[in-house]
Amino acid sequence: MRRPVNLLRRARRADIDGLPHQKSPRYRIYRGVLLLLAITLSAIATAGEPVPAGLASSRTDLTPKDQARVLAVTRPTTDFSKPEQFELMQGGAGTSRKDVNRDAFSQSSANITFEEEATFKLGNALFRKNWVSSPSSTQASDGLGPLFNERACQNCHLKDGRGRPPEGGTGSTSMFLRLARDASNAEEKAALADHKALNFPDPVYGSQLQDLAVPGLKGEGRMRVEYSGEKVTLGDGSVVLLRKPTYTAEGLAYGPLDRRTTLSPRLTPPMIGLGLIEQIAPSDILAHADPDDRDGDGISGRANIVRDALSGEPTLGRFGWKAQTASIRQQAADAFAGDIGISTPEEPKHWGDCTDTQKDCLAMPNGVQQRLGTAEAPPPVMDLVTFYSQNLAVPARRDLGTRQVLAGKKQFYEMGCISCHTPKFVTMRGNKAQAFQLIWPYSDFLLHDMGEGLADGQRVGEASGSEWRTPPLWGIGLNATVNGNSFYLHDGRARTLAEAILWHGAEGRKARDRFAGAAAADRDALIKFLESL
Repeated sequence: MRRPVNLLRRARRADIDGLPHQKSPRYRIYRGVLLLLAITLSAIATAGEPVPAGLASSRTDLTPKDQARVLAVTRPTTDFSKPEQFELMQGGAGTSRKDVNRDAFSQSSANITFEEEATFKLGNALFRKNWVSSPSSTQASDGLGPLFNERACQNCHLKDGRGRPPEGGTGSTSMFLRLARDASNAEEKAALADHKALNFPDPVYGSQLQDLAVPGLKGEGRMRVEYSGEKVTLGDGSVVLLRKPTYTAEGLAYGPLDRRTTLSPRLTPPMIGLGLIEQIAPSDILAHADPDDRDGDGISGRANIVRDALSGEPTLGRFGWKAQTASIRQQAADAFAGDIGISTPEEPKHWGDCTDTQKDCLAMPNGVQQRLGTAEAPPPVMDLVTFYSQNLAVPARRDLGTRQVLAGKKQFYEMGCISCHTPKFVTMRGNKAQAFQLIWPYSDFLLHDMGEGLADGQRVGEASGSEWRTPPLWGIGLNATVNGNSFYLHDGRARTLAEAILWHGAEGRKARDRFAGAAAADRDALIKFLESL
């Protein structure tokens, strides 16, 4: 069995990024300073809003000595003359070194065992499987819908990568509309406050607009998107044309939407690195939170505290566009129920997102086979799909030592992008392939106000209608290679990385303005850095 790289063991043999060796007289003083910094960061993180009792405010898997070294290796660099140690392997020891092609996001973690590779492939088969409507002779695959957006996970997460917005006659595959409203009475407000609800569905159409249906039933409607142009003049006089989308739901088959229902388009994100994100210590994420902007830098960063559907306890949300999901398994269960209409033990919704008012939908047969379990996707299916999702490898960096990429990295840091796009973490011990890895996701996994330009007006748990989770940037330079398109942000409105940056508002405004005002060579270098991730 191949073992993960032991970061600290390797670190002790030589200095890491300027950290004094343990035998150096300066080391004891330096370690004390770093530990004091850790305590201070934890205090800042927890001062603005309460942390649930189940979330540790510091790492329990590290000794004080290890904690000091982790803090040292994850602090942002100030040397842009060369790549940092281990930077090539941005997904830790599991980083994929395979050839860059359309399958770049579909490789397994490089440090799983031979036996685990077989489990990964079985999970991949289920991820790609097309489900069919009930009743069917293929009993292990029926249960589709009755209302749905797609028949397979892979059909939305194309090549395990990023989706695309509907254009022309392409339909809405890999992008859909979330339907939700805020609390309207005391009981609903209490449910939000106690993290028992994220928001509330449309009374007729549920939490998601499903455009497809099984035979004998009508789909709910279609997403329509129209774009208007918005010109942005850069500091050197060049002009960039941004496209501003407007969304409507048309062809509604079951009457109008509730007047309080908001529409939020959601593009499917890449699947890589999810298992590593799941293994970042909650305290390390919370250490970057500053909900009251106590340091006055204009960057708040808030955690989305959600209720874990499995344990029932409040915990840290870290997945989804608004950090509304706590675990990969729950994210998979939500997608099975909402996107495909398949029930799981975690979400036993045999009729998917059908509401009480959709009587014809609820009258359709479901696909539960008692000999296989009490859900259409029983525990073995969930185990395999979860394992697959946990072990999709992050590709290795490319061209990271070139002069332009290093110059772009310096711009990325100096423009303030790392205030939200935190470069590095070291994962927790104890989860096999993902254990104790130095990783480079370039995200703090917190909620940030991105301004009215990107607002959807839809509350999701603690996230307001203008707040979004900082998305990880690893793999972003391979979007065109894997998916044949370059669409960014939560709704794919940005067609280039430059457009995505120029849409940043509110907390991201300072960095956006620095980018817009920079010399063309500096902007180009920053884009080259992003393309190397």
